[in-house]
Amino acid sequence: MMGQDLIFFLALFLPLITSGVVGLVWRPKNPKYAGGIASLAVLIPFVCLLALFSQLGKEPIVVTAFTWLKSGTLHVPFEFLIDELSILMGLVVTGVGGLIHIFAIGYMYDDKTPYRFFGYLNLFIFAMLVLVFGASLPMMFIGWEGVGLCSYLLIGYGYTHMPNAVAGMKAFVVNRIGDLGFILGIFGVYALFQSVSFTEIKAIVGTGQLVAETHWGLINLTALCLFIGAVGKSAQIPLYVWLPDAMAGPTPVSALIHAATMVTSGLVMMTRMGMFFDLAPLTLTVVLWVGALTALLAAIIGIAQNDIKKVLAYSTVSQLGYMFAAMGVGAYAVGMFHVFTHAFFKALLFLGSGSVILALHHEQDMKKMGGLKKRLPVTYWTMWVGTLALAGILPFAGFFSKDEILFSVFSAHHWGPYILLLGGAYLTAFYMTRLMTLTFGGSYRGGNESHVSEGSWVVKGPLVVLAILSAGAGFLGLPHFLGHNIFGGFLSGFQAHAAHGDDSTAALLAAVSMCVALSGIATGYALYVWRPQLPWKISVTLQPLHQLVLHKFYVDELYHSVIVRPVVGFGKILWRVLDVKCIDGAVNGVARAIRFMSAQISIIQTGNVQTYAAFMILGGLLILSLIFNRGWWLL
Repeated sequence: MMGQDLIFFLALFLPLITSGVVGLVWRPKNPKYAGGIASLAVLIPFVCLLALFSQLGKEPIVVTAFTWLKSGTLHVPFEFLIDELSILMGLVVTGVGGLIHIFAIGYMYDDKTPYRFFGYLNLFIFAMLVLVFGASLPMMFIGWEGVGLCSYLLIGYGYTHMPNAVAGMKAFVVNRIGDLGFILGIFGVYALFQSVSFTEIKAIVGTGQLVAETHWGLINLTALCLFIGAVGKSAQIPLYVWLPDAMAGPTPVSALIHAATMVTSGLVMMTRMGMFFDLAPLTLTVVLWVGALTALLAAIIGIAQNDIKKVLAYSTVSQLGYMFAAMGVGAYAVGMFHVFTHAFFKALLFLGSGSVILALHHEQDMKKMGGLKKRLPVTYWTMWVGTLALAGILPFAGFFSKDEILFSVFSAHHWGPYILLLGGAYLTAFYMTRLMTLTFGGSYRGGNESHVSEGSWVVKGPLVVLAILSAGAGFLGLPHFLGHNIFGGFLSGFQAHAAHGDDSTAALLAAVSMCVALSGIATGYALYVWRPQLPWKISVTLQPLHQLVLHKFYVDELYHSVIVRPVVGFGKILWRVLDVKCIDGAVNGVARAIRFMSAQISIIQTGNVQTYAAFMILGGLLILSLIFNRGWWLL
């Protein structure tokens, strides 16, 4: 057991130690050195976690460092839980994170402070590992806040450019709203269970000691607060607005946030607390509808975006909606399967877009691209693998995980969310076909293309590895009518409700989702390859609708008018009235009074010894008068 503890602590703390060494002590200015050391500090933990994975048995491994909090019945050790869920997410974080680190060495070749960038990346990995391995809600919250801090640092990495700084601040502030809900949820959990340990909560729920009918209100309120925390971190309606703006950070940051770390936090928390959410069916219904609406809304916005990274950002918001829809019907393992596959093809697509941006000297507007198939062949073919996986085309990974979500929602008889998710699947295939054709099809629209060339194998290598994973990872979760679901069996302890339906229904639904995706691809080709003038004519004909979608339904503007401006205005009132006039006025008034009194007293400070002696004699006489003749003095 001691050997397992050492292996785990090496995997956990190596990224943190390296972050301090690279970012604060050594500070190398060569990206090869900074990125090389940082990459090793992520890949070595990946190997360590593989070793722990091989030793994992039926019972989870608990690693305790020391007692952190102890007050009355509250006992929170600094403790980590190694089970199927945490080891799975740990391998995804370190595996995909390691590939992103390697890619970043080539992408950040001209950065002036690579030590700061890679130091932040490693700190991000450490925070995410604490989040997924934490054995209690407060331990998870340490990592929860850690990834929030790191996202702020990385999104605003180029803080001298004002939009980057604003985007980082926006992510930080919006996430604080969700974090408040998460904190209240932790309080509610402790009020219900007198514990915040995941294993203890699961044991209490399993014994039936907590009767849902007796504590119906508090259970649903607590579950809703926890879900609000997940909405903030995992970018769901109405707190999704920070994630598209997070594209201000360097592309490797976008890949890390969207694929392997921050946005999956809420889903990990809900899966970990699934046994509790099962007691709150009302909250699960809210989760289902929020996920389905987010999936469709983000997909609609994605069809009109011209920034290649913004399209992928809204794609992430949409896919997170699918994952939450699975959580909403109690299919936690199914949702985590989509988290698993999504990590590969979304990292691939973001790194592929980074390869394009790097080749075009940081141009991100797809209207200024085109004709890049011959110039960037590895990027082109690997991105098509990611596109087909995201669109849900058989046999790529996204088909299996997305199909399981649709089947789970359909089997739970939630027809409305099912239709919304099908619509999102059609639009996903459409906007990804649009992205690929505008970027790689036709002729180059950016002027002279002689300067366009593909990066080195430091850039291309991670794309190839991720393409292989995007093509093959889905076979770990075969639907039951095709064979054994290895992934579902691995996470069976987190799946309280399995989807019910015969094989013919499951096969029919899979065929329907496949046809929907293929029709989306066909529509994309019809509009952007066969009739490239047609999209422009449609946008002119439907200009009000096009502008509405292009400007993201003016949600950001609405928030700015309804929330940001009133809050800032109220803050200015507090500043000018309460702070300046009341508090500063009182403090300054006291200072003026003391200054006036000192000025009056200073009049008698003449420097004349005889005067001082006279005052001393008078003072002495007054004191004697009080002592010996008090009655006369009062008269």
